[in-house]
Order: sequence, then structure tokens, then C-alpha cells
Amino acid sequence: MAAPTASKLLSDAMLERFRERAPGYDRENRFFQEDFDELRQAGYLTIPVPRELGGRGLTFAECMREQRRLAYYAHATALAMNMHLYWVGVAADLWRAGDRSLEWMLRGAVDGEVFAAGHAERGNDIPLFLSTTKAERVAGGYRFTGHKSFGSLTPVWTYLGMHGMDTSDPGAPKIVHAFMPRATEGYSIKETWNVLGMRATASQDTMLQGAFVPDRYIARVVSAGFAGADLFILAIFAWALTGFANVYYGLAQRTVDLTIDNLKTKTSIGVSSGSLIHHPEVQHAIADMVIELEGIVPQLDRLADDWTQGVDHGGAWPVKIVAAKYRTVEAAWKVVDTAFDLAGGYGIFAASGMERMFRDARLSRIHPANSALTHEVVAKLTLGINPDAQPRWG
Repeated sequence: MAAPTASKLLSDAMLERFRERAPGYDRENRFFQEDFDELRQAGYLTIPVPRELGGRGLTFAECMREQRRLAYYAHATALAMNMHLYWVGVAADLWRAGDRSLEWMLRGAVDGEVFAAGHAERGNDIPLFLSTTKAERVAGGYRFTGHKSFGSLTPVWTYLGMHGMDTSDPGAPKIVHAFMPRATEGYSIKETWNVLGMRATASQDTMLQGAFVPDRYIARVVSAGFAGADLFILAIFAWALTGFANVYYGLAQRTVDLTIDNLKTKTSIGVSSGSLIHHPEVQHAIADMVIELEGIVPQLDRLADDWTQGVDHGGAWPVKIVAAKYRTVEAAWKVVDTAFDLAGGYGIFAASGMERMFRDARLSRIHPANSALTHEVVAKLTLGINPDAQPRWG
């Protein structure tokens, strides 16, 4: 299986450098600074920005395919970049829809600003729609107090996209979506990122201690729960979750290719030909891996093309988005798990490259929406049940 089609934006030589650096980032638990610098220089941070505003002007579908290609060579790098690209992509979608409220983000990205995600919170299994972070209305803006996790791009972000809950009216709580500038006072970064996989993302915790964000950086104030979902919220899910899916597809495709290359060099004294690729169960496993991959691409590409073309799926859009992400990461995990079996004992050694794939792939099932929330959203919306209705089983 060949590597994804090359584009002019990222050269093959650049991508090979990313591939060569990836094991070192993982081993040293170090941010992908060199990759980031090259990506910035190449204009990758502006790929969703409309050309009219100085960006590369790639569509949603084109951005997803670029992310898939980057992930084939350096999946942790691609995953972290997804956090910036989905914010810029959301702003671009709103801009094209006639909503210029986030145009400042698009112009900022062209000028070198870096946006990151601050949504994950302990005790909140419905990201974006609810929050354990307190948002307090004060003169000229909001103060945020809470604990945010999984802050990918921590070393380089200049704005942290985040949300909190304003409960000043207990009967009508609001979710406040904001972008906190790096120079803001009242927050600290806690270095907690010593984890199983995707270590190069440097996704540290952010402690908000009454951090003030002025009104000009407040993106939305909406009702809590699914009732507050508008194009801004839906676009976040489209860009973030479809981005996650394409990153892990790229990882899985790389794993298949690496497995095939390795198997062609393996011998067995128990096989008459002497080559392990003639073992029936090896062939069976390879077939299973390829079948999983073949089933992912059409769904991802159809979703991306429909979003790009503005197909009106109405209330079915959340179902399509979470379903595609869930199906992709589950398939990717099966591919990598099978590859680990085929690698044999050698697979547990760092030198094999397989153990990093295995560790990184396992994180795919943690990204929102996880299995429980995916099934809840799909079932309730399909059955015509309000997603906010109790009982919650996600």
C-alpha cells in the first residue's frame, strides 16, 4: 500500500525528516519543536484560512487529506496540529457563512498566532456542552476558574480556546466560549504530560485562577447542553473529530505498510517456502487489516466532501460526525493490534517501531466522543430523543 499522494505544501523530504524525528520526540517526551517550525515556515498553520485573507485557502476536505498525509509520517505531530487547525477551520467556516465574528482569528493565524484547545475537564463527560470551569461575568468580559487538561501545543500556543459555565442564573446556565491570550494573568501551566502515547504533543494542564478574558475574545455565549448547539459548536465537532479520525487513519495506514515490509523479511523453518508471508494465518491477518482500512476511507471522504459542499443533513450531522470518528478509530485500533501480533516478540522493542504505534493508537479511543458518548448521541438523535434528556447513560 503506497503512502498518501504528495502535495506541494509539504515536500517528501520534509515529511521524511518528520518521520525520522518522531521516535526521538517520543523517547524524550519532548515537544515536536523542529517539526512545528518547519510546518509554520511552510504555511501549514494557515491552510484553512481563505486566500482572500492571506491563507492557503484549502477546503475542509483538502485539510483532512493533508492531515491524513502528515499523520502517515508523524502522527503525534499531526494530532497536535489538529488542535490549531480545527479552530482556524471553524473561523473559516463561519467567515464563509457570512459570520465575521472570528475573522480576527484568521488574520491572526496569517500573522503567526497559534490556537490550542482547552476543553478537557475532569468530571465532565460532555465536552463543549457542559463545563466544570466557572465563567463569571464581570465588567468588560469574563473570569474563568477551573482545571483544563490535554492542552496540546502548550509550548507554542498564543491563544487557548476554552469554555466555562456561567451559572449566575441557575435556571438557565450558559456556556461561555473564549480565547485566552498567552499574556493573560491568572493562570498557570502544570506540566503533567508523562503518558502512554502521543507524547510529542506536550498536552499539559492549564490551571485557571480567575483569568480574565475581555469581551473581544468571547466567541459565543450559548445555552448549556445540546440546546446551545449552533454552527460554531457543530463546526468544532466537524473539524476536531474528523481531524482525529484522519490522523489515526494515517497512523493505521503507516502501520500496515510497515508490517508488510517487515513480514517480507521474516522467515520460518515451519513453512515449506521458508517465508512467513506464505503462512495462511499471516495472510488472513493482513487481509483483515486491509479490509478495515478499505472501509474507513469512503466514509471519511464522503463526510469531508459533504461538509465542504454544504450538504444539508440537518439534525443528522452530529450522528454522521461522531459515527465516522468512532468507526475510524476502532478500525485503526484493530489494525494496529493485529500488526502487533504479526510483529511477534520483536514488536515489543522500541527499535521495531511497532510499540510506539501500539501506544499511540490506543489514545484514539479516548478522544471525544468516546464510545459511551458516541452511542448515546447516535441512539438518542436517531430515536428522536432530546440528547439533554435524562437519564444520561454516556
